[in-house]
Amino acid sequence: MNGERAIVIVGIVMFLAGLVMFYPIERGHTEPLLGLVKNAGTFIGLSGVGVIVAGMLLLLIRRNTPPLQEGIGT
Repeated sequence: MNGERAIVIVGIVMFLAGLVMFYPIERGHTEPLLGLVKNAGTFIGLSGVGVIVAGMLLLLIRRNTPPLQEGIGT
């Protein structure tokens, strides 16, 4: 497995971890620790989306494209 796919997988794991941290906590909790966990889940989830996009861009940039062969058949 190359590095670009590993980056995408790490981004997906970060995104899922952010969802797990964000959604189980209901609104209206006054406990500061739960608010901190919910905010951290938001940050980790959005960072995971950025990591996924970065990995996909690296996959597209480093994709092997066949070289153009000009003059064949003319």
